Formats: sequence, C-alpha cells, structure tokens
Amino acid sequence: MPLSNAVPKTETRDDGSVGLDTWGDEAILAAILDGQRRAIESVAAAIPALSRAARLGAAAIEGGGRLVYLGAGSPALISLGDALEVPQTYGIPHDRIVLVLADGKAITRLNGVREDDVAGARSDIAEAGVNSGDCVIATSASGSTPYTLAGLKAARAAGARTIGITGNAGSPLFGAADVAVLLDAGPEVISGSTRMGAGTAQKAALNMLSTLIGIRLGHVHDGLMVNVKADNDKLRGRAARIVTTITGANAETAAAALKTSDGEVKPAILIAAGAKSLADAEDILGATKGNVRQALAKLSGKTP
Repeated sequence: MPLSNAVPKTETRDDGSVGLDTWGDEAILAAILDGQRRAIESVAAAIPALSRAARLGAAAIEGGGRLVYLGAGSPALISLGDALEVPQTYGIPHDRIVLVLADGKAITRLNGVREDDVAGARSDIAEAGVNSGDCVIATSASGSTPYTLAGLKAARAAGARTIGITGNAGSPLFGAADVAVLLDAGPEVISGSTRMGAGTAQKAALNMLSTLIGIRLGHVHDGLMVNVKADNDKLRGRAARIVTTITGANAETAAAALKTSDGEVKPAILIAAGAKSLADAEDILGATKGNVRQALAKLSGKTP
C-alpha cells in the first residue's frame, strides 16, 4: 500500500461542522451522532481484513504466543479496554495478553510527549519480550504516530505477526503490518478529536477482532461464552445458565457439574452431558482442542 505524507483525514476539517459552536444543543448532538454512525459504517469495509487479522491472532494464541496491544493516546485507552476484557470473557490467561502503551499499563493521564517517543517504543517492545510467537495489534488514528509506528516496526523485526489498524489509507503503519485494517471514518466533527468517530470505529474493530479470535479458539458455542472466567456471583450464575442451556440439564445438575469442575465451564458442560468424571471431560476436551461442539459429539459417539 503506498505511503503518503498527506494530512490524515481526522486532522482535516469537516465542512459540515462550520458554525457548529453557534448551533443549538440538539443540532450539535445530532451532528456528533451522525459522525458516530459514519464511523461504525466505515468498519463494514474492514471485515475481510479483520478476518485475516483474527487468523493471525488465533494462530499466535494456539501456538503458545501472546496478543500484544500497542498504542498511544486515545487508541491506547481503547486498546486497554479491549485487552482487559479478553481474559474475563474468553478465559485466555492474563499472561497471554500484553499491553505496550505509550503511557504505561496504569494510565492516569495522556502525555502527548510520549506519542513521539520512538526510542521508548523500541525499548518497551524489547522489555515485553515480543518475539516470533506473538501477534501485535497496533492502533493509530493517523497511522503515523511515532511511538506506535516504531513499536510495530520493532515487533516485526523481532519476527512477530503484525496488525495495523488506522483511518489513513496512506499510512506508514501499514508498511509495517502483515494485515492492514483501514477504518475510513472520515473527518471528525471536531477536527483532530480522534476519541470520537475514529475512536468509535477502533472500539468496534477491536471488539470484532478479539471476539472472532475467541470464537476461532473454541471459546464460544451457540453465542455463549463457554470459557468465561466465573469469578463473581453474576458470572457464576451465567456459567450455570450456560451449562443448562447447552446440555438441557436442570439447575441442580449444572451446579454439581460446576462444583466438580471448580467452576470451569467447558468440563462442566461435558460432566452435565454424561462424562464419567472430570478427568474424562478434560481428556475429551484435550482431544478436541477445547472445542465444545466437537467434544459433545465425541462424548455422544457422533461425528461433529
């Protein structure tokens, strides 16, 4: 994809916003909402690229590697939110999700100076031990943020799989990415405020990407999160409902199965469906790489 020094669309003025500060409140809010709609619509064109990106991410996790979220500024906040949700929703171990963010893991404020810290990005990638087993997801509205660009280049040099997500078709970031995800949300209602339209598009794209990775890893069955980490009352209740929904077992049987599996949903499903023991359930899941559909078929003696 050709590189360009053109001003990113997010930094150009949306002519439709001229006079914005003189409008009534409802008109201003309607314009902002319209920008959000345009942002969401832009993600549709990125679906093929997101599919390819998910294959890279799933392959990294399956091979014992990690998902590494890389970003600065507003994209770092969005990446942080997605990264924190993945272990809770899909049961992927926390140490398999890595954050390399310009302002650190515990972000309390955004420091614009760090966005230009090329040496810092290289150092952070090295400190994280990024290697050929990992998959790095770099997000930048402009696609030219020095920290993010340097970090992705360093990750690629280390042999990692690389994904670049940006709203600029001529982005230098794409030159360092194995898979380029273009989110052409257009100019912002407030020029340069990429937490708005660009941020909405990034949030949707990362949500879709990590969800598809979870599905391809076998952590979703019929729209249910069968690898959920049930560590509070709400999630323990959800786990029980998942077991009863999939197996048809009653609540008492589901609760007993979850107790036997120490709260692990996948083996509890098999136990409730007739597995002889926890060891039996784990053996079947091991043989099917954790895929519940295939495991249930194996348990019943049917081809999945």
